[in-house]
Amino acid sequence: MPKPVSTSANTRRDGMEPVPELIRLSTRAPLVEIDTGGRFARRHWLATGYAEVRAILGDERFSMLPPEDGGNGAGARTEVGNLRQYDAPEHTRLRKMLTPEFTLRRIRRLEPLVEEIVADRLDALEQAGQPADLVRHFAWPIPGLVGCALLGVPRDDAAELARNWNISRTGSAFGRGIRERDRDRDRDRQRAAGNAYMTYMARLVRQRRSGPGDDLLSGLIREHGADLTDAELTGIAASLMGSGLEDIGGMLGLAPLALLFHPDQLALLLERPELIDQAVEELIRYISSVSNATPRTALADVPLAGQVIKAGDMVICSLLAVSRAPLSGTPADTLDITRDNSGHMAFGHGIHRCLGASLARMELRIAIPALLRRFPGLRPAVPPEEIRYRTSTPTYGVDELPVAW
Repeated sequence: MPKPVSTSANTRRDGMEPVPELIRLSTRAPLVEIDTGGRFARRHWLATGYAEVRAILGDERFSMLPPEDGGNGAGARTEVGNLRQYDAPEHTRLRKMLTPEFTLRRIRRLEPLVEEIVADRLDALEQAGQPADLVRHFAWPIPGLVGCALLGVPRDDAAELARNWNISRTGSAFGRGIRERDRDRDRDRQRAAGNAYMTYMARLVRQRRSGPGDDLLSGLIREHGADLTDAELTGIAASLMGSGLEDIGGMLGLAPLALLFHPDQLALLLERPELIDQAVEELIRYISSVSNATPRTALADVPLAGQVIKAGDMVICSLLAVSRAPLSGTPADTLDITRDNSGHMAFGHGIHRCLGASLARMELRIAIPALLRRFPGLRPAVPPEEIRYRTSTPTYGVDELPVAW
Protein backbone atom coordinates (compact mmCIF):
# COMPACT_ATOMS: atom_id res chain seq x y z
CA MET A 1 0.00 0.00 0.00
CA PRO A 2 1.30 3.52 -0.80
CA LYS A 3 2.49 5.57 2.13
CA PRO A 4 -0.29 7.70 3.70
CA VAL A 5 -0.22 11.36 2.66
CA SER A 6 0.08 14.07 5.30
CA THR A 7 -2.31 16.74 4.03
CA SER A 8 -5.00 19.20 5.05
CA ALA A 9 -5.44 20.47 1.49
CA ASN A 10 -9.15 19.65 1.51
CA THR A 11 -9.77 22.02 4.45
CA ARG A 12 -7.84 25.02 3.08
CA ARG A 13 -8.23 27.51 0.23
CA ASP A 14 -6.22 30.30 -1.28
CA GLY A 15 -8.87 33.01 -1.32
CA MET A 16 -11.40 31.83 -3.91
CA GLU A 17 -9.10 29.08 -5.19
CA PRO A 18 -8.31 25.53 -4.03
CA VAL A 19 -4.77 25.22 -2.76
CA PRO A 20 -2.41 23.84 -5.45
CA GLU A 21 -1.75 20.74 -3.34
CA LEU A 22 -5.40 19.68 -3.68
CA ILE A 23 -5.35 19.97 -7.47
CA ARG A 24 -2.07 18.04 -7.65
CA LEU A 25 -3.57 15.28 -5.50
CA SER A 26 -6.71 15.07 -7.62
CA THR A 27 -4.74 14.66 -10.84
CA ARG A 28 -2.12 12.23 -9.43
CA ALA A 29 -4.02 10.05 -6.97
CA PRO A 30 -7.84 10.21 -6.84
CA LEU A 31 -7.96 8.31 -3.53
CA VAL A 32 -5.29 8.58 -0.83
CA GLU A 33 -4.94 7.50 2.76
CA ILE A 34 -4.37 10.46 5.05
CA ASP A 35 -1.63 10.34 7.65
CA THR A 36 -3.39 11.77 10.71
CA GLY A 37 -0.31 11.59 12.93
CA GLY A 38 -2.04 9.27 15.38
CA ARG A 39 -4.78 11.79 16.17
CA PHE A 40 -7.55 9.39 15.14
CA ALA A 41 -8.30 5.81 16.12
CA ARG A 42 -9.42 4.80 12.61
CA ARG A 43 -7.93 5.21 9.15
CA HIS A 44 -8.97 8.23 7.09
CA TRP A 45 -9.12 8.53 3.30
CA LEU A 46 -9.44 11.53 1.00
CA ALA A 47 -11.23 11.09 -2.34
CA THR A 48 -10.63 13.80 -4.96
CA GLY A 49 -11.38 12.07 -8.28
CA TYR A 50 -14.73 12.52 -10.01
CA ALA A 51 -15.40 8.81 -10.52
CA GLU A 52 -14.26 7.92 -7.00
CA VAL A 53 -16.33 10.62 -5.27
CA ARG A 54 -19.39 9.73 -7.33
CA ALA A 55 -18.96 6.05 -6.45
CA ILE A 56 -18.62 6.73 -2.71
CA LEU A 57 -21.54 9.15 -2.50
CA GLY A 58 -23.78 6.73 -4.38
CA ASP A 59 -22.83 3.62 -2.39
CA GLU A 60 -24.87 2.68 0.68
CA ARG A 61 -21.89 0.74 2.01
CA PHE A 62 -20.66 4.14 3.20
CA SER A 63 -22.63 5.37 6.21
CA MET A 64 -23.55 8.98 7.04
CA LEU A 65 -24.08 8.14 10.71
CA PRO A 66 -21.54 9.74 13.07
CA PRO A 67 -19.32 6.87 14.29
CA GLU A 68 -19.90 5.87 17.89
CA ASP A 69 -16.33 6.82 18.77
CA GLY A 70 -16.53 10.08 16.84
CA GLY A 71 -13.72 8.83 14.62
CA ASN A 72 -11.07 9.71 17.19
CA GLY A 73 -12.21 8.15 20.44
CA ALA A 74 -14.67 10.94 21.33
CA GLY A 75 -18.37 10.16 21.47
CA ALA A 76 -20.73 11.46 18.78
CA ARG A 77 -24.48 11.39 18.37
CA THR A 78 -26.88 11.77 15.48
CA GLU A 79 -28.71 15.09 15.33
CA VAL A 80 -32.37 14.05 15.25
CA GLY A 81 -34.07 15.25 12.06
CA ASN A 82 -30.85 16.24 10.29
CA LEU A 83 -30.87 14.28 7.01
CA ARG A 84 -27.11 14.67 6.66
CA GLN A 85 -26.71 12.24 9.57
CA TYR A 86 -29.15 9.50 8.54
CA ASP A 87 -28.83 6.30 6.51
CA ALA A 88 -31.56 4.35 4.78
CA PRO A 89 -34.20 3.37 5.72
CA GLU A 90 -34.67 6.28 8.17
CA HIS A 91 -33.21 8.77 5.70
CA THR A 92 -35.57 7.46 3.00
CA ARG A 93 -38.56 7.79 5.32
CA LEU A 94 -37.85 11.43 6.22
CA ARG A 95 -36.74 12.52 2.76
CA LYS A 96 -39.85 11.06 1.15
CA MET A 97 -41.95 13.31 3.40
CA LEU A 98 -39.86 16.40 2.63
CA THR A 99 -39.33 16.00 -1.11
CA PRO A 100 -42.80 17.27 -2.16
CA GLU A 101 -42.05 20.56 -0.38
CA PHE A 102 -38.98 21.13 -2.57
CA THR A 103 -40.29 20.35 -6.04
CA LEU A 104 -39.53 22.95 -8.70
CA ARG A 105 -43.22 23.84 -8.87
CA ARG A 106 -43.43 24.52 -5.11
CA ILE A 107 -40.20 26.53 -5.14
CA ARG A 108 -41.40 28.71 -8.02
CA ARG A 109 -44.33 29.81 -5.90
CA LEU A 110 -41.82 31.51 -3.62
CA GLU A 111 -40.34 33.67 -6.40
CA PRO A 112 -42.45 36.81 -5.73
CA LEU A 113 -41.55 36.64 -2.04
CA VAL A 114 -37.84 36.20 -2.79
CA GLU A 115 -37.94 39.16 -5.20
CA GLU A 116 -39.53 41.28 -2.46
CA ILE A 117 -36.91 40.19 0.10
CA VAL A 118 -34.05 40.90 -2.31
CA ALA A 119 -35.40 44.37 -3.13
CA ASP A 120 -35.72 45.14 0.57
CA ARG A 121 -32.13 44.03 1.27
CA LEU A 122 -30.82 46.12 -1.63
CA ASP A 123 -32.54 49.13 -0.05
CA ALA A 124 -30.89 48.27 3.25
CA LEU A 125 -27.49 47.95 1.58
CA GLU A 126 -27.84 51.37 -0.03
CA GLN A 127 -29.09 52.98 3.18
CA ALA A 128 -26.08 51.61 5.07
CA GLY A 129 -23.88 53.94 3.03
CA GLN A 130 -20.53 53.31 1.39
CA PRO A 131 -18.66 51.18 2.17
CA ALA A 132 -21.31 48.69 3.24
CA ASP A 133 -20.87 45.06 4.28
CA LEU A 134 -22.46 42.88 1.58
CA VAL A 135 -22.54 39.93 3.98
CA ARG A 136 -24.35 41.69 6.82
CA HIS A 137 -26.87 43.56 4.69
CA PHE A 138 -27.41 41.20 1.75
CA ALA A 139 -25.89 37.71 1.73
CA TRP A 140 -26.95 36.47 5.18
CA PRO A 141 -30.37 38.13 5.57
CA ILE A 142 -31.80 36.85 2.27
CA PRO A 143 -31.68 33.09 3.01
CA GLY A 144 -32.66 33.79 6.61
CA LEU A 145 -35.81 35.62 5.57
CA VAL A 146 -36.62 33.05 2.89
CA GLY A 147 -36.16 30.27 5.45
CA CYS A 148 -38.48 32.07 7.86
CA ALA A 149 -41.15 32.31 5.18
CA LEU A 150 -40.72 28.63 4.33
CA LEU A 151 -41.05 27.53 7.96
CA GLY A 152 -43.63 30.09 9.07
CA VAL A 153 -41.25 31.98 11.37
CA PRO A 154 -42.31 35.60 12.02
CA ARG A 155 -40.08 37.90 9.98
CA ASP A 156 -39.19 39.93 13.06
CA ASP A 157 -37.52 36.83 14.55
CA ALA A 158 -35.22 36.22 11.56
CA ALA A 159 -32.29 38.34 12.74
CA GLU A 160 -32.14 36.75 16.20
CA LEU A 161 -32.42 33.24 14.78
CA ALA A 162 -29.61 33.90 12.32
CA ARG A 163 -27.51 35.47 15.05
CA ASN A 164 -27.91 32.46 17.36
CA TRP A 165 -27.15 30.02 14.54
CA ASN A 166 -23.97 31.83 13.58
CA ILE A 167 -22.75 32.18 17.15
CA SER A 168 -23.42 28.49 17.79
CA ARG A 169 -21.28 27.62 14.76
CA THR A 170 -18.48 30.16 14.90
CA GLY A 171 -18.53 32.06 18.18
CA SER A 172 -19.60 35.26 16.42
CA ALA A 173 -22.74 36.66 14.87
CA PHE A 174 -21.00 37.04 11.52
CA GLY A 175 -18.57 34.17 11.45
CA ARG A 176 -15.35 35.58 12.86
CA GLY A 177 -13.33 32.91 14.60
CA ILE A 178 -12.92 32.40 18.31
CA ARG A 179 -10.03 34.23 19.93
CA GLU A 180 -7.70 31.93 21.83
CA ARG A 181 -7.74 33.97 25.06
CA ASP A 182 -11.53 33.93 25.13
CA ARG A 183 -11.97 30.28 24.16
CA ASP A 184 -13.70 29.07 27.33
CA ARG A 185 -16.05 32.02 27.46
CA ASP A 186 -16.87 31.66 23.78
CA ARG A 187 -17.61 27.96 24.18
CA ASP A 188 -20.23 28.87 26.77
CA ARG A 189 -21.57 31.55 24.45
CA GLN A 190 -21.77 29.09 21.57
CA ARG A 191 -23.57 26.54 23.72
CA ALA A 192 -26.09 29.11 24.96
CA ALA A 193 -26.77 30.34 21.41
CA GLY A 194 -27.24 26.79 20.14
CA ASN A 195 -29.67 26.03 22.97
CA ALA A 196 -31.62 29.21 22.24
CA TYR A 197 -31.81 28.32 18.54
CA MET A 198 -33.09 24.80 19.19
CA THR A 199 -35.49 25.97 21.92
CA TYR A 200 -37.04 28.41 19.46
CA MET A 201 -37.49 25.66 16.84
CA ALA A 202 -39.06 23.31 19.40
CA ARG A 203 -41.50 26.03 20.43
CA LEU A 204 -42.34 26.68 16.76
CA VAL A 205 -43.15 22.98 16.27
CA ARG A 206 -45.48 22.99 19.29
CA GLN A 207 -47.24 26.07 17.94
CA ARG A 208 -47.75 24.43 14.55
CA ARG A 209 -49.07 21.27 16.17
CA SER A 210 -51.76 23.29 17.92
CA GLY A 211 -52.51 25.67 15.04
CA PRO A 212 -51.14 24.74 11.59
CA GLY A 213 -50.73 27.44 8.95
CA ASP A 214 -49.70 27.24 5.29
CA ASP A 215 -45.95 26.80 5.80
CA LEU A 216 -43.69 23.77 5.34
CA LEU A 217 -43.86 22.64 8.97
CA SER A 218 -47.64 22.86 8.97
CA GLY A 219 -47.77 20.85 5.75
CA LEU A 220 -45.61 18.14 7.27
CA ILE A 221 -47.82 18.02 10.34
CA ARG A 222 -51.02 17.82 8.29
CA GLU A 223 -49.70 15.10 5.98
CA HIS A 224 -47.42 13.13 8.32
CA GLY A 225 -48.02 14.44 11.84
CA ALA A 226 -48.66 11.00 13.29
CA ASP A 227 -45.44 9.65 11.76
CA LEU A 228 -43.12 12.46 12.88
CA THR A 229 -42.07 13.16 16.45
CA ASP A 230 -41.67 16.68 17.75
CA ALA A 231 -37.93 16.04 18.04
CA GLU A 232 -37.77 15.06 14.34
CA LEU A 233 -39.77 18.12 13.28
CA THR A 234 -37.55 20.35 15.42
CA GLY A 235 -34.42 18.88 13.87
CA ILE A 236 -35.82 19.20 10.36
CA ALA A 237 -36.68 22.87 10.92
CA ALA A 238 -33.34 23.62 12.56
CA SER A 239 -31.24 21.93 9.86
CA LEU A 240 -33.22 23.43 6.96
CA MET A 241 -32.87 26.95 8.36
CA GLY A 242 -29.22 26.43 9.25
CA SER A 243 -28.33 24.97 5.86
CA GLY A 244 -29.98 27.89 4.09
CA LEU A 245 -28.15 30.45 6.20
CA GLU A 246 -24.78 28.78 5.83
CA ASP A 247 -24.84 27.31 2.32
CA ILE A 248 -26.91 29.89 0.41
CA GLY A 249 -25.60 32.75 2.54
CA GLY A 250 -22.07 31.66 1.70
CA MET A 251 -22.86 31.57 -2.00
CA LEU A 252 -24.55 34.98 -1.98
CA GLY A 253 -21.35 36.49 -0.60
CA LEU A 254 -18.93 34.58 -2.82
CA ALA A 255 -20.82 34.64 -6.13
CA PRO A 256 -20.75 38.45 -6.61
CA LEU A 257 -17.11 38.46 -5.52
CA ALA A 258 -16.23 35.79 -8.10
CA LEU A 259 -17.83 37.90 -10.83
CA LEU A 260 -16.00 41.01 -9.65
CA PHE A 261 -12.73 39.05 -9.81
CA HIS A 262 -13.62 38.02 -13.41
CA PRO A 263 -14.71 41.30 -15.06
CA ASP A 264 -15.00 39.67 -18.49
CA GLN A 265 -17.63 37.26 -17.14
CA LEU A 266 -19.39 40.06 -15.27
CA ALA A 267 -19.54 42.15 -18.45
CA LEU A 268 -20.86 39.16 -20.42
CA LEU A 269 -23.64 38.54 -17.88
CA LEU A 270 -24.64 42.22 -17.92
CA GLU A 271 -24.66 42.16 -21.73
CA ARG A 272 -26.54 38.85 -21.96
CA PRO A 273 -28.82 38.51 -18.92
CA GLU A 274 -30.44 35.45 -20.49
CA LEU A 275 -27.28 33.55 -19.42
CA ILE A 276 -28.25 33.80 -15.75
CA ASP A 277 -29.25 30.13 -15.36
CA GLN A 278 -25.92 28.95 -16.81
CA ALA A 279 -24.09 31.60 -14.80
CA VAL A 280 -25.66 30.42 -11.54
CA GLU A 281 -24.76 26.80 -12.28
CA GLU A 282 -21.19 27.78 -13.14
CA LEU A 283 -20.84 29.89 -10.00
CA ILE A 284 -22.10 27.00 -7.88
CA ARG A 285 -19.55 24.69 -9.49
CA TYR A 286 -16.69 27.15 -9.41
CA ILE A 287 -17.17 28.26 -5.80
CA SER A 288 -18.29 24.94 -4.29
CA SER A 289 -19.02 26.63 -0.97
CA VAL A 290 -19.46 23.18 0.63
CA SER A 291 -15.86 22.03 0.28
CA ASN A 292 -16.34 18.45 1.49
CA ALA A 293 -19.28 16.10 1.66
CA THR A 294 -20.26 14.85 5.10
CA PRO A 295 -17.63 12.21 6.06
CA ARG A 296 -18.65 8.61 5.48
CA THR A 297 -17.76 5.47 7.43
CA ALA A 298 -17.25 2.27 5.45
CA LEU A 299 -19.61 -0.51 6.56
CA ALA A 300 -17.72 -3.15 4.57
CA ASP A 301 -14.43 -3.56 2.74
CA VAL A 302 -14.74 -1.61 -0.54
CA PRO A 303 -12.14 -1.93 -3.34
CA LEU A 304 -11.75 1.42 -5.11
CA ALA A 305 -9.09 3.07 -7.30
CA GLY A 306 -6.59 0.29 -6.65
CA GLN A 307 -7.01 0.55 -2.86
CA VAL A 308 -9.18 -1.23 -0.32
CA ILE A 309 -11.16 0.94 2.07
CA LYS A 310 -11.64 -1.30 5.10
CA ALA A 311 -14.83 -1.54 7.15
CA GLY A 312 -14.67 1.15 9.83
CA ASP A 313 -12.43 3.49 7.82
CA MET A 314 -13.60 7.09 7.36
CA VAL A 315 -13.71 8.73 3.93
CA ILE A 316 -13.79 12.43 3.09
CA CYS A 317 -14.95 13.40 -0.40
CA SER A 318 -13.61 16.73 -1.66
CA LEU A 319 -16.40 18.35 -3.68
CA LEU A 320 -14.11 21.31 -4.33
CA ALA A 321 -11.45 19.09 -5.93
CA VAL A 322 -14.04 17.42 -8.14
CA SER A 323 -15.48 20.78 -9.17
CA ARG A 324 -12.20 22.53 -9.89
CA ALA A 325 -9.78 19.91 -11.21
CA PRO A 326 -9.17 20.48 -14.95
CA LEU A 327 -10.27 17.61 -17.16
CA SER A 328 -7.61 15.76 -19.14
CA GLY A 329 -6.66 17.72 -22.25
CA THR A 330 -8.49 20.91 -21.21
CA PRO A 331 -7.03 24.27 -20.16
CA ALA A 332 -6.65 25.21 -16.51
CA ASP A 333 -9.98 25.73 -14.79
CA THR A 334 -11.51 29.21 -14.81
CA LEU A 335 -14.92 30.82 -14.42
CA ASP A 336 -16.90 30.52 -17.67
CA ILE A 337 -20.63 31.32 -17.51
CA THR A 338 -21.19 29.77 -20.96
CA ARG A 339 -19.82 26.37 -19.83
CA ASP A 340 -21.93 23.22 -19.95
CA ASN A 341 -21.42 21.99 -16.40
CA SER A 342 -24.57 19.96 -15.86
CA GLY A 343 -22.56 17.08 -14.40
CA HIS A 344 -21.03 18.97 -11.47
CA MET A 345 -21.36 17.56 -7.94
CA ALA A 346 -21.30 20.74 -5.86
CA PHE A 347 -24.71 19.68 -4.49
CA GLY A 348 -23.48 16.15 -3.80
CA HIS A 349 -24.70 12.95 -5.40
CA GLY A 350 -26.92 9.98 -4.67
CA ILE A 351 -29.70 9.75 -2.12
CA HIS A 352 -28.07 12.48 0.00
CA ARG A 353 -27.90 15.05 -2.82
CA CYS A 354 -28.86 18.49 -1.48
CA LEU A 355 -32.62 18.64 -0.94
CA GLY A 356 -32.69 22.44 -1.27
CA ALA A 357 -30.77 22.66 -4.57
CA SER A 358 -33.73 24.19 -6.44
CA LEU A 359 -34.25 26.77 -3.70
CA ALA A 360 -30.56 27.72 -3.72
CA ARG A 361 -30.57 28.13 -7.50
CA MET A 362 -33.69 30.28 -7.37
CA GLU A 363 -32.34 32.62 -4.70
CA LEU A 364 -29.09 33.09 -6.63
CA ARG A 365 -30.92 33.56 -9.94
CA ILE A 366 -33.00 36.37 -8.47
CA ALA A 367 -30.48 38.01 -6.13
CA ILE A 368 -27.37 38.26 -8.32
CA PRO A 369 -28.92 40.09 -11.32
CA ALA A 370 -30.87 42.39 -8.97
CA LEU A 371 -27.66 43.31 -7.13
CA LEU A 372 -25.79 44.04 -10.38
CA ARG A 373 -28.66 46.08 -11.84
CA ARG A 374 -29.04 48.15 -8.69
CA PHE A 375 -25.30 48.77 -8.29
CA PRO A 376 -23.66 48.58 -11.75
CA GLY A 377 -20.48 50.06 -10.29
CA LEU A 378 -20.25 47.48 -7.51
CA ARG A 379 -16.68 46.82 -6.37
CA PRO A 380 -14.82 45.58 -3.27
CA ALA A 381 -13.96 48.47 -0.95
CA VAL A 382 -10.81 46.71 0.30
CA PRO A 383 -7.86 45.14 -1.53
CA PRO A 384 -8.25 41.40 -2.32
CA GLU A 385 -5.66 40.46 0.33
CA GLU A 386 -7.75 42.15 3.04
CA ILE A 387 -10.92 40.16 2.33
CA ARG A 388 -11.58 37.85 5.28
CA TYR A 389 -12.82 34.42 4.27
CA ARG A 390 -14.97 32.27 6.50
CA THR A 391 -12.95 29.18 7.43
CA SER A 392 -14.47 28.28 10.81
CA THR A 393 -17.40 26.23 9.43
CA PRO A 394 -17.72 23.41 6.87
CA THR A 395 -19.25 25.93 4.45
CA TYR A 396 -16.81 28.36 2.88
CA GLY A 397 -17.69 32.03 2.58
CA VAL A 398 -16.66 35.54 3.45
CA ASP A 399 -16.91 36.87 6.98
CA GLU A 400 -17.22 40.43 5.83
CA LEU A 401 -17.20 42.02 2.38
CA PRO A 402 -17.08 45.83 2.31
CA VAL A 403 -18.34 47.07 -1.08
CA ALA A 404 -18.76 50.42 -2.77
CA TRP A 405 -20.63 51.42 -5.90
